[in-house]
Amino acid sequence: MRIGIIRFPGSNCEVDVYHALRVLGEEPELLWHQDPLARSYDLLVLPGGFSYGDYLRCGAIARFSRAMEDVIRFAGQGGWVLGICNGFQMLTECGLLPGALLRNASLHFRCAPQYLRVERTDLPFTTLYDPGELIQIPVNHGEGNYVIDAAGLRELEANSQIVFRYATADGKVSAAGNPNGSIANIAGIVNQQGNVLGMMPHPERVVEKIIGGIDGAPLFVSLVKAWERSVRHGS
Repeated sequence: MRIGIIRFPGSNCEVDVYHALRVLGEEPELLWHQDPLARSYDLLVLPGGFSYGDYLRCGAIARFSRAMEDVIRFAGQGGWVLGICNGFQMLTECGLLPGALLRNASLHFRCAPQYLRVERTDLPFTTLYDPGELIQIPVNHGEGNYVIDAAGLRELEANSQIVFRYATADGKVSAAGNPNGSIANIAGIVNQQGNVLGMMPHPERVVEKIIGGIDGAPLFVSLVKAWERSVRHGS
């Protein structure tokens, strides 16, 4: 599987994603944001961090990087795109995903394990999870408060675009389990076509038991399995 991880000035999680994918048997490439894509890819990852120091607002400057032109084109052709934390912020800034990310409601940076409820399992990103499964994936952000207007939220709900919601340890989707104030406890969404996923929690940080858990591994393995199926069927 051909995987590219795009790094920007201020990215700080690209090596985590690289390591996680190698642990799972893949050989991803680290790509510089100013360089055009030199080959075709099956998956492009926008990692977490603080691209361009989050000046203006998170993801606002990275949205104009050379690489984002290719990401937008790649997504438009049906290619899989995964944006994690700062990458999610970039995806909303460039219009591949609706809504925006604001400062956490508490105005405090949050870095801690976080429970999520899996809302969709029919996507290439989530087939190895169970519907309603409770997983634990860490968050690490100061601007993870997902917002969208009422009409946009209704559209997300109607199209089943909400993939992960923040939850409590007993699986309740409530304010008590919401680390940043995100509307409807949204932790991750997908575009209507199902090929672009943005999420604030960091699945790359939980792919090995030795570092705290493996709840993030099924996301990456789901993509690999989906790719293998597409190769077998010649699509």
